[in-house]
Amino acid sequence: MHDAAPSSSSPRPEYSRAFRLRRAQNWLTLGTMYAAMYMGRYNFSFANATLSQKYGWSKAQVGAIISAATLIYGLSAMFNGPLADRIGGRKAMLVGAGGAVVFNLAFGLGAYLGFLGTGTVLLGYLATVWSLNMYFQSYSALALIKVNSGWFHISERGVFSAIFGSMIQGGRALIYFVGPLLVLALPWQFVFFVPALVMTTLGLLTFLWVRDAPDEAGLPALDTQDASSGYTGKVDFKYVAKVVFTNPVTLTIAAAEFCTGFVRHGFEQWFPRYMLEAQKLPLDSPVFQKGATGVVLAGIAGAFAAGFMSDLLFKARRPPVAFIGYVLQVGCMAIIWKAPSVDLVIAAFVVNSFSISIVHSMLSGTASMDFGGKKAAATAAGMFDGMQYVGGSVVGVGMGWMLDHFGWGAWGPSMIGFSAVGAILMLTLWNARPKAHSAQAPAAAQVPVAAPASPQGSSRTGTEG
Repeated sequence: MHDAAPSSSSPRPEYSRAFRLRRAQNWLTLGTMYAAMYMGRYNFSFANATLSQKYGWSKAQVGAIISAATLIYGLSAMFNGPLADRIGGRKAMLVGAGGAVVFNLAFGLGAYLGFLGTGTVLLGYLATVWSLNMYFQSYSALALIKVNSGWFHISERGVFSAIFGSMIQGGRALIYFVGPLLVLALPWQFVFFVPALVMTTLGLLTFLWVRDAPDEAGLPALDTQDASSGYTGKVDFKYVAKVVFTNPVTLTIAAAEFCTGFVRHGFEQWFPRYMLEAQKLPLDSPVFQKGATGVVLAGIAGAFAAGFMSDLLFKARRPPVAFIGYVLQVGCMAIIWKAPSVDLVIAAFVVNSFSISIVHSMLSGTASMDFGGKKAAATAAGMFDGMQYVGGSVVGVGMGWMLDHFGWGAWGPSMIGFSAVGAILMLTLWNARPKAHSAQAPAAAQVPVAAPASPQGSSRTGTEG
């Protein structure tokens, strides 16, 4: 169903104004919901050091919570992908948001359950609750990608990846700015209560406004010209398994995403603590705040750079852009390893965020839609994102143990090799692109294009025949 031969990209359709406005409402609502889910996922990093101080836990013990939860996310994403393809992205996002709200609240409530003590029983409770939160969190990326695979033509998905990446960074920005303030001004549990409130609000808006495809929003259907294009057979587990789990291209991307996960989560889960302990910077210091701002803005810039490079420079090919991201990561990790100065370390953090965003938006955010097609996009996203989190699970207890024994000097070099392997894997896929089931051009009647008003003056979107 796929090949690795270069070809010209499919022409981009011309859309009506009604279609563009409805699509913007759809992705803006769903993307903001996804950003809120990120608040309820990366809030843990701001309680990391506090948990050690309050309960006397080592880095390895706190890392055990990260490992358990991240592994559950990774495995769940792979299993939940086919389910999201079956029930639709909107329902999948609502299921994920509901569970994330419940278990963020439950994690914070652990502070009030005195009968659990302060030792292994409490640690076990928090690890279990956070793992359940991450199970439901695993629906979020699958749902976002599943919905948008039905709204974006293959020739514009690189630009969509910029939107996808920006929404991720929006969630990170919220928790990076609000998290330190909450930890410093309030008991640690409020860094979990506040995201739960935000997710509840956005979940309601998702229920009201988001639809899975244009035809469910009263618009004509869209032929996206991806790997599902032209397929008229039954969409069941056998179909999605064949599309995703037996294709050498998708399996190679999954292996690269394992490497992405080690670097991404090794950086994101531990860098606030690195700044506290290795660089002696408190979370409320102007230098830390400026660095956190730079990390977030660089993530947004990376997503947009990747999207435009992919669609315009590489003609809808994703692996060349991901290769550039991996190479940048190697350089950044080397600077962090040597740590010549605080300014250079922060600069490396910023560029590393840029490069991680490039890779994540291209592979999890875009290649999953291309090679899964809109009928199996969630399954592909589940495998890619799942492998990333399986890789990330190693950086919890494993990296915590390493830091306990070898210190922060081992942090940077531990991630370099994984970025290098990811770069090599992308070289093997340099010209990979999806192949539709039929060679037919996009059916004009299926594309919501601008049309003259009907004689009756109807405002409904028309099509050109």
